[in-house]
Amino acid sequence: MFHERPPQQYQRLTGDGTRRSVWTALLPRRRRTALRFGLSASLLALDLVAIFAVGFAVDAAYHAYIGDGTWLPPTYSMNLQTAAFVSMIVVLTNLARGEYGIERCLSRTPHLQRRATLWLMAWAIALLVGFATKTTQDFSRVASVVFFLAGLPVTILVRAAMVALVRRSSTSTSPSASRVHLVGYEEDVASFYANNDVEALGLRIVGTSYLRRADAASASAETLLAEDLDLAVSVVRFLRPDDVFVLVPWTEAADIERCIDAFLRVPAALHLRPGAMMDRFPDLQVARVGRLSGINIGRRPLSVGEILLKRAFDVTLAGIGLLLLAPLFVALGVLIKLDSPGPVFFRQRRYGFNQEAFGVFKFRSMKAAPDAPFRQASRNDDRITRVGALLRRTNLDELPQLLNVIRGDMSLVGPRPHALAHDRSFERRIALYARRHNVKPGITGWAQVNGFRGETLSDAAMEARVQADLHYIDNWSLWLDITILFRTIASPRAYRNAF
Repeated sequence: MFHERPPQQYQRLTGDGTRRSVWTALLPRRRRTALRFGLSASLLALDLVAIFAVGFAVDAAYHAYIGDGTWLPPTYSMNLQTAAFVSMIVVLTNLARGEYGIERCLSRTPHLQRRATLWLMAWAIALLVGFATKTTQDFSRVASVVFFLAGLPVTILVRAAMVALVRRSSTSTSPSASRVHLVGYEEDVASFYANNDVEALGLRIVGTSYLRRADAASASAETLLAEDLDLAVSVVRFLRPDDVFVLVPWTEAADIERCIDAFLRVPAALHLRPGAMMDRFPDLQVARVGRLSGINIGRRPLSVGEILLKRAFDVTLAGIGLLLLAPLFVALGVLIKLDSPGPVFFRQRRYGFNQEAFGVFKFRSMKAAPDAPFRQASRNDDRITRVGALLRRTNLDELPQLLNVIRGDMSLVGPRPHALAHDRSFERRIALYARRHNVKPGITGWAQVNGFRGETLSDAAMEARVQADLHYIDNWSLWLDITILFRTIASPRAYRNAF
C-alpha cells in the first residue's frame, strides 16, 4: 500500500513547507532536465574559459616580455592555438567520461588525480600532434612550459570548485534534485532512512510504496504482492518520479524479479537496493567476460596499458638515475668499506608481485652478520654502523634498488617489500595484507611519504601502513607516482621514523 507518512523530508515537500518547496516538488520533468543540463553546461563552460584564460594570460605576458609592441597579437597566435587545442582535448575527454554530470561530481572518485592525469595526457597529445605535423618550431617553448605549469593548478582548482559548487547546491530542495520513489518492505524502507542522510544525497523522496509481508507458505502471498505492486505502479505513474529504488533484500530473488517486471512498465529509471556491498565498491558495473555477464566489483590493479606505461616510466628514470648517480655509488661504497668490514651491498629475500620471492639490493648499513636471525631494525640499534645511520636517515641505502627496477623485480613507486618473516606473520593477522602483492613493490610508496615507516610495534601500526598501500593500488595514476617521487625527496614526512 502507499503511505504518506515518510519522514520529515517528504512532509516538508508535500504540504508542511513553503510555497516554493511545493512548487519545486511539482516541477515538470522537462524543467528539471533543463536545469540539470544547464548546470552541466555551466561546468563545461567554466572548464573551457579557465583553460583558455590561462593560455590568453600567458600569451599576453609573453608578447609583453619579448617587447614586440603588442599586448595581444593581431593574429590568432600559435600559443592561443595551443590553448584552444588543449582545452578541446580536456573538455571532450571529460564529456566522454561524464565528468560534468551532477552524479559524477557527487561521487567519491578521486577528482583531482583524474584531472591531473588528464592534463598530462592532453599535453602529451598536443606534443605528439605538433611532432607529427612538424609545427613544434612555431611554438614558444617558454610560453608552452609556463602554460603547462600554470594550467595544471588552475584546472585542479577549477575542478575542486566545481565539485564544491555542485555538492553545496545539490540538496533535497534544489530544483535539479532527482525525484525518487522508494518501494520495499517497511523494515527495509526504515533501514534506508536510518543509514542514509537524504539531504546529503541530494535526492527528493516524493513517495514510498510499502509492500506487505505474508506467510511464505500462504497461498495469498503472491496475490498480496501482486496487489501491492499494481498499486505502487499506479502511484509511480501519478507522481512521475525520475528514479524508482527497489529496497527488497537481494536474498529475496523471486520478489525482486516481480518488482522488476512491474516497474519496467513505467517511464522511470529503475534501481535495485543499495547496500553494504555497493558502499564498499562504489564503482560497481556490469561487465562481460566472453559471453558471461557479471557484476564487476574490482578490476585488475593495473590494465595492460597502465602496466606498459608504468614500466616505461620506471626503466627510463631508473636508467637515468643509475647513470647520474654512478659517482655517488662509488663514493658510498668506499665509505662503507672504510667504516666496517663486510660487503658494500646487502641482499635480502623479499616477496614481490604475486608473492614471488626475489633478492632486494641495498647498501649495507649494519655490521655484517650473515648467519644472524632476522630482527627488525629499531631506534638506537647497536648493529647500525656510523655510515649506515646516515644512509638510513637520508634514504640513500635504498638507491641500489634501482637495479631491481631495471631487472623488473620492483617499481620506482609501490608498496615497500617487507621481510619474509613479516609477510608471513602479518598476512594471517591483517585483512587484505596480501593484496599489497597485486602490484610490484616499490623503492618508495604512499605509505612512506605519509610517515608510515620504521619499526612496526603493533598490528595497528602495520594496518595503517597497509591501508596506505591499498589506497595507492586503488588510485594509481602516473601523476600519483610523480607526486610520490617528488615528496620522497622534498617532504619531511618521508624521513619520519627513519633510523
